[in-house]
Amino acid sequence: MANLDAAFAALADPTRRAILARLALGEATVMELVEPFEMTQPAISRHLKVLEGAGLIVKRVEGTKRPCRLAPTAVAEIDQWLGMLRRALETNYDRLDGVLAPMKPEK
Repeated sequence: MANLDAAFAALADPTRRAILARLALGEATVMELVEPFEMTQPAISRHLKVLEGAGLIVKRVEGTKRPCRLAPTAVAEIDQWLGMLRRALETNYDRLDGVLAPMKPEK
């Protein structure tokens, strides 16, 4: 994913997160994605454009339909970035444990 900032900005919106959750179940057309929301088709299409621009989904043309699906590598790239943060936090917690362990009172 070229722009991690765009991905996290796209994920900041609850409607877009709900759309991604739906697409995690499988491919869906724009009209199928509109159904659970009290929004117009153009409003959902704008959300999809943001998700596509962030590299989180891909669309294909199938006649007059535009099925959307999760981008194959998008979630993996976000998870890789978050994994780096997890490892850094674990290192910090391990160092903190090392500092606090000698201070532990004996029973």
